[in-house]
Amino acid sequence: MRHRNPDGPAGGAPEAPAPHPAADLNLLRTFLAVYRSGSFTAAAGLLGVSQPTVTTQIRALERQSGRELFQRLPRGVTPTAVAHDLAARVAAPLDALAAATGLEPGAAERTAPVHLAGPAELMCLRVLPALAPLTAEGLRLRLTPGLTDPLLEELRAGHHDLVIATYRPRGRTLTAMPLMDEEFVLVAAPRWAGRAADRGAADGPDALRDVPLVSYAEDVPIVRRYWRHVFGTRLSRPAALTVPDLRGVLAAVVAGAGFTVLPRYLCQEELASGALVPLLEPEDPPINTAYLVQRPGRPDNPDVVRVRDLLLEAGRTW
Repeated sequence: MRHRNPDGPAGGAPEAPAPHPAADLNLLRTFLAVYRSGSFTAAAGLLGVSQPTVTTQIRALERQSGRELFQRLPRGVTPTAVAHDLAARVAAPLDALAAATGLEPGAAERTAPVHLAGPAELMCLRVLPALAPLTAEGLRLRLTPGLTDPLLEELRAGHHDLVIATYRPRGRTLTAMPLMDEEFVLVAAPRWAGRAADRGAADGPDALRDVPLVSYAEDVPIVRRYWRHVFGTRLSRPAALTVPDLRGVLAAVVAGAGFTVLPRYLCQEELASGALVPLLEPEDPPINTAYLVQRPGRPDNPDVVRVRDLLLEAGRTW
């Protein structure tokens, strides 16, 4: 929901007026900190002031300019078109002035953290190893695990810089770039695999009717998709065990809890060691493409570009 500024009009014009003569440098500096960090709270931390101080200063600047600069959201803020225009005009002069007067903060303070969100398993097994070297170069990184739908909504609201999504988002409010392809494999511990094999490949999914199903959710979405794609039928059985983390599903299946469907990257070591056995090797296994998603336009934080480019490069080898 768009919240109008009670202290002035809600900024219908796409261009920002010139800053009011009474708009001192502190107000503009606070504006730029909010613009770059995406929230009043984060800006307060960067500036070393209280969050109410930041709120008061932004309201004062909006009142002086007669335009709404930020849409207030449940978590954070998002810049209006007026704010984008104002930032483009004042960022370079303010940064140059800070450098000339010796007030420029250190690199760790000047550049806000990169906020990256995505599936917990992929973040831990692929993303963290790829990005870990950047921390030694001064990059600040904040990771948030979660499901694609809420994470994309939070990205639209300005809570994240980048989101790894399990599908391509619709519309033009977000930019999606293919990151990697996940191949899904039907697996079980050797003892269950032997029992299924005894029933014969001709039985298809019926060969697993006595083997417990393990899933990360009650609606068993990954397994249902595998059934449709490979067997051309609908899965109607419930899960015997649910664990809301694919790493937990993997551990349970290795321990003998039953069968499941997992991304191959997640269980490739267990497949190589024999701890898990593929129950089927279809010629056309289900494939899902993961996407790296961001809001349109070039990010203000250069570290977002570093993270994005490194992930896209790493994704070609995953």
